[in-house]
Order: sequence, then structure tokens, then C-alpha cells
Amino acid sequence: MDRRQFFKLGGGLAVAIILQDVIAFAADPSGTILSPVPSGQVAAWIHIGEDNMVTVFTGKVEVGQNIRTSLTQQVAEELNVDVSSIKMVMGDTDLVPFDNGTYGSLTTPQMGTQLRHTAATARQALLDLAAKHFSSEVTSLKAAGGMVSDQKSGKKISFGALTKGQQILIPISKQIPLINPAEWKTAGKTTPKVNDRTFITGGHKYVSDMKMPDMLYAKILRPPVYQAKLLTVDLDAAKAMSGVTVIQDGTFIAVAAASLRNANSALLAIKATWESPDQPSKAQLFEYLVKNARETEPETSEIKQSLTASEQQHSDTYTIDYIAHVPLETRSALAQWIGDKLTVWTGTQRPFGVQQDLAAKFDIPKENVRVMVPDTGSGYGGKHSGEAALEAAHIAKETKRPVKLAWTRKEEFTWAYFRPAGVIKVKSGFKKDGAINAWKFENYNSGNAGLKPQYRIPNQQNNFHPSLTPLKQGSYRGLAATANAFARESHISDIARMIDMDQLEFRLKNLDDARLKAVLEAAAKSFGWHTKQKRKGCGYGIACDYVKGGYVATCAEVMVTEDNLVKIVRITEAFDCGAIVNPHHLEHQILGAIVQGLGGALFESVDFENGKILNPNLSDYRVPRFKDTPEITIVMVNRTDIAPSGAGEAPIVSVAPAIRNAILQATGTALRSLPLLPTGKLERS
Repeated sequence: MDRRQFFKLGGGLAVAIILQDVIAFAADPSGTILSPVPSGQVAAWIHIGEDNMVTVFTGKVEVGQNIRTSLTQQVAEELNVDVSSIKMVMGDTDLVPFDNGTYGSLTTPQMGTQLRHTAATARQALLDLAAKHFSSEVTSLKAAGGMVSDQKSGKKISFGALTKGQQILIPISKQIPLINPAEWKTAGKTTPKVNDRTFITGGHKYVSDMKMPDMLYAKILRPPVYQAKLLTVDLDAAKAMSGVTVIQDGTFIAVAAASLRNANSALLAIKATWESPDQPSKAQLFEYLVKNARETEPETSEIKQSLTASEQQHSDTYTIDYIAHVPLETRSALAQWIGDKLTVWTGTQRPFGVQQDLAAKFDIPKENVRVMVPDTGSGYGGKHSGEAALEAAHIAKETKRPVKLAWTRKEEFTWAYFRPAGVIKVKSGFKKDGAINAWKFENYNSGNAGLKPQYRIPNQQNNFHPSLTPLKQGSYRGLAATANAFARESHISDIARMIDMDQLEFRLKNLDDARLKAVLEAAAKSFGWHTKQKRKGCGYGIACDYVKGGYVATCAEVMVTEDNLVKIVRITEAFDCGAIVNPHHLEHQILGAIVQGLGGALFESVDFENGKILNPNLSDYRVPRFKDTPEITIVMVNRTDIAPSGAGEAPIVSVAPAIRNAILQATGTALRSLPLLPTGKLERS
């Protein structure tokens, strides 16, 4: 927006980015570092209107993590106003500053901090205005509850009255001190979801709920398998149906109708033949990934020597299956063209990325494309792309009417991307007293996030080998840190077992990071690692890691019956992400990550054969159920002396290895593959 557009919001005080082309964040969805955040620039806007309402603009989106509330709390804290006086505008490319996307647990540490600076700038500007108004010293003034009061004279004036009839635009300042988290009164407390009533009453409209006058429902003709080539297509029956529009643009074939039922009927009426090449199946997956991987640096002479010189060695290979995101709301979009202007409502974690993709596809300026993201039914890293938006916009352009496209669950399972599968090879050398002196870690395909161990290891080599992949893959909660933590933490417990040392003690012996040691000790204490009497047939497991500013440790107790049924009895997890912004909602984030982690640990796996997904429905693809959920205890370590970090990813990474290590202690069986129990029973080695 330029200054004129911005003040269409009305008079008042605006704190804004004045410089253009701000890179809001330091990493793209793959985790690649792009550049540091430019000094003195903040990707947020705040407008305080003459009616005293505070409007906050951010390119972040709400996908169930409740950042709408936590960001509101942080602005309210710095302005010393009630959360009810703040309106948060999110994910609207016409209104908010550019943002790379909502991912990587970056919202709280980066956007939260930036909004705090923006609010602090606004607070100071209001105090300066009031000092002139009262002819008093700024030091005698206090801003609270939408008012500025003079502590000496007792006079008060509202924020709106201070700015009435003015259009004040000021740049962000990072020189104004922020309120110390230890002194927070609004942030740091449990505050209900700010727009909870709309969800409770059903008033909130997800994209899949939205309707427009004269709107059409669309369906896409999909290939039966990956990489299939369309040979022939007969559209006559679909074209003959009343009220149905058939779109064919090369191999892109779609139908649109005034009702979803008619659109489905038209799609079924299309007759097509396909040809597909031979492709890898699940049975060949891990061999394929290693065979088709790109080599990185070879094993160093230092690693070879340190491994050879070690008193003991251990080597093993760990495998990780593809798993699906399974968002509650499937990919959906509503598209409308008015002249050469396109507006799309869609659920995505990257509204500006989708805007750019739409502008490129239709060869129009990005200023002609508006992407809006209503609060969306979850993403888990699976909604960086905008396939449904591109498809809906394509059909809307052809039909010249608004078009809604909502993917079916089968389409979501088949044509969205998956968490990458992987093969991880680990070699270690260590002393009988438990000191690790050599470590070689090679990840094939699943990714380099969380590749390096947190442990004190003088000689180590950690490599990531990108590979060709038979299935579409992309970001998932925790990225590759979940796979790498599984292999690493499994291997660490194996070493401890080999030298007959307690799993917890072994980790503490090899760690220097005080915060990671603290969460390990907090989880173990709450769990009763050394004090609780172990039940017959049960085993304890522990795992820890540091991911995206979050320190996490998980303890698990499992029971294994004589017929090899495994029951997760309880899980205790300690988590430290610095100062806690909203305790209740942080607890829910951790709880959600633990339950989601149960699925990937125990049974979630994408089955495929020769390019065809074999379990593309919730009746076939196993996700955690209520009966799978054990007793869960969450220990939140509130470090008010440390700036807040994100919590969307780290709590998931230690769940699988903790369960695996508990099974190891209970049975002596060292499982090496995720999922651990694909058949529901333990396969003993």
C-alpha cells in the first residue's frame, strides 16, 4: 500500500514500513537461509483509529495454531490495551505487508517480536503527542486502556482524541524498550481464543463453506496414477448434461456446474484412457532412495581414524516411510474474476507465494491478484502450495463466473505432497565410560533439518544426500528433524544399552547445553524415571532434541503383552520455548504435536504400488484415535528471561524415539523403522 491507500482506513496513527521490498523472514519453506531480516525493518503495520480501535496487519495466517490470539496478546501488552480493542487482519495480500509464509515456528520469535516493536513505537508516539497536548513531560504520562493520563495533573485523553483529524504515519523504531516478559500482564497469561464464538456457533466460514451468487462447483479429471499420460478422452456425455460446462485446456480437463452433485455426475460421465510408465513401489522404496541419491562429501580420514580407535563401535540403518498431513480441511479455493482482476480465497500457509504463482500462470501483474486466507482447518506444513487456487482460477476464467473447488479426501491423500521418506545410516564410536568420540550420520532423502547432534562429540560428520523420490514430497511438521531425531535418539539409547548405562544418565553425561539438560531432568522428574515402580511387562524410553528454538524431552512407558500387543501407557513431555505467551494454548500445541507424533511413530504410512496410492482414504490410512491416546503429562518450562520461540514443531520430534526406546527396554528388540508397528503388533527380532 502507498500512504494514500493506507489512510483509506481513516484518520489516526499508523506505524508502518516505509521502505519497500522488505524480506520479512530469513528462511524459505525448505529451511534454506535466504538472508537476515533487514535492520530496522519490521513486517507489520498497526493503525490506531479515531474510534480507539487498534488494527494490526500481518501476512501470517491462522491454521489452527491460534497465533491470532497470541499475536493480539503481544500487541495488547505493549500498548497496554484490552485484547478486545484489537482487530487482527491476516493473510490478505491487498492489505498486509509481504510475508514469506507461516512455517518453521517463526511466527512467535519473529512476527511476535516485530509486532511488539511496532506496538511499542505506537505507544511512544502517543505519549509524545499527549506530552504536547498537556504541555507536560513524557515521563509523567502513562498509556493504559486506550487512554493517556498525566500522573501529576490527573488529566486524561483517549488515543482516538489525540489523533483526531490527523493522518500520522511514522516508521518503526527498535530503540524503544519492550516490556520484559517477567512483567507481562496480558501476554504470558491464558487468554481465550479471540474469535472463539464464531467457531463455537458455526459462524466461521472456512473456504470449503463459502458461497457466492452465481457460483459454480468444479471438479478436475485426475490421472489414475502418477506420471500417467492422457491418451484419449470422450467429453460428449458430460457436455450433453444440462447446466454443465466442460473445460479442456491441453491435458487440463475440468467440469463446472451449479451444484456439486451435478459436477460429480459430469466428472463420472467422462471417459478417458491413460498410459503410465513403470514406477517404484513401496517394497523397493528404501533401496531406490539410496541408489538414486546424490553423494556429498566422502568419509573423512579423521572419522575413519576416530571410529577405528574407539573402544566400542555401533552401526545401524533406520528407515522412515512417507506419511500424509491429513488436514481437517482439504485443499479448497474460491476464485472470482472481475475484468482482469482476480480474487482468490484459499487455505494456504503462503498467500504471497500463491499470489505470485497465480500472476505467473495468467501473465498478469501481481497487483491484479488478491489472495485472502480465512482461518484455515490446519496445514502442518502441507499447505505451502496453492494447487486448488490455480485450478479454481483457471476454471473461473473460462466460465466467467465465481468457482469453488474443494478437493476430496482421496485427492488430498493422492495429489498433495507427503512427508519425505528416508534412509539414515549411523556409525558411532565410544568409550566404555559412555563418552562418544566418533559419529557419522548420513540421511538419504528425508532432509537436513536437525541433522547435527546436540551431544558433545569431538569427531563427527553429518551428511544429507538428496535423492530422486517416487512420490511428491514437501514440508511436514518438524521437517526432517523428526526422522533425524528418531535415528539419532534410537542410536543413543542403543549405545547406552551396550555399555549398561541408564538412558537418561548417558544423555546427561554427553550434553553441555544447560537448557536441553534442564528439560530432560524436568521430564524425568515428572515421569518418575528413577522413583516410580515399573509395572510388569513395561519399559521406559526417553528422547530429547532442540528444534527451531524449542527444547524438548519426552519420556514414554509402554506395555508389551505376551502376544506382542503394544500399549502406550503414558507419555510425559517437558518443553522450553522461552517466555510463554499463552500457557493454555501452548499446552494445546504440545498436546496436538504429541498425538500427531503417535501416528507417525506407530502406524501412519503411505502405501503405493507402481505410481498408485493404495490407501487414499481415512478408512485405509490409520491416524491416531481416542483409544490410542495414553495418559499425557506436559511440563512447560517458562523462561521469562529468554525471548519467546515457536512451539509448532519441536514437541513432535522426540515422541517416536521415546516410544521406540521404551519398547527396547521392555523387550530387547531394537526397532529401526517408522512406523514402529505397521501391523499393530511388535515384530520381535
